[in-house]
Amino acid sequence: MATLDIRDLHVSVGDGSDGAKEILRGVDLTVKAGETHAIMGPNGSGKSTLAYAVAGHPKYDITSGTVTLDGEDVLAMSVDERARAGLFLAMQYPVEVPGVSVSNFLRSAVTAVRGEAPKLREFSKEMKQAMENLSIDPAFAQRSLNEGFSGGEKKRHEILQLEMLQPKVAVLDETDSGLDVDALKVVAEGVNRFASGDTGVLLITHYTRILRYVKPDFVHVFSGGRIVAEGGPELADELEDEGYEKYAKAGASL
Repeated sequence: MATLDIRDLHVSVGDGSDGAKEILRGVDLTVKAGETHAIMGPNGSGKSTLAYAVAGHPKYDITSGTVTLDGEDVLAMSVDERARAGLFLAMQYPVEVPGVSVSNFLRSAVTAVRGEAPKLREFSKEMKQAMENLSIDPAFAQRSLNEGFSGGEKKRHEILQLEMLQPKVAVLDETDSGLDVDALKVVAEGVNRFASGDTGVLLITHYTRILRYVKPDFVHVFSGGRIVAEGGPELADELEDEGYEKYAKAGASL
């Protein structure tokens, strides 16, 4: 049963003439298998910084705190080691990889995570089923990863990777941004399929609309680089009605 445990995490960015700027100022969060956590908050509150710091992006300097996955020190791992350990990051802005087909990328990723290359026939069948689940045209398997894809197509392919890799914990950074309602429903269905197993989901979002389709067990409000409020799905409803203003003030006062 997977557990991602974040304790007193402090993260800074930048080392230029103005010095480093602290973005996260002591974040405590535990995501257990079978739980879906929604991180909400205004722009600039530190939501995406948390995602990329946990994933190991070199831009983010972790100055103190701990991150463990099933008791193992995540911060001591390289980026690829984190992925093999069971961490997955769906990016807000998926990158294009010209010259690398979706099929080859997925097979390489699956091989790295599983420790051995899947048989081609079995892999093709598995990928075809996952693409069908997400209403992805099978022809996309031979296209370069994300090259020329629409925003919605890129996000569907992020969830395709999630379905193929089956990590222990998925961190989804604003997966709903830029999606029309049909694509949103398809992506949400993919997230729900994943979340129904012995896995954990950390869903970062600015808006509540995806939470109409993906029901969180816990909602955490970010402001000023910290969690300033926590609750159940009703907290998301409150944010929909009242906005973030009072929580922004709470973050500024800490």
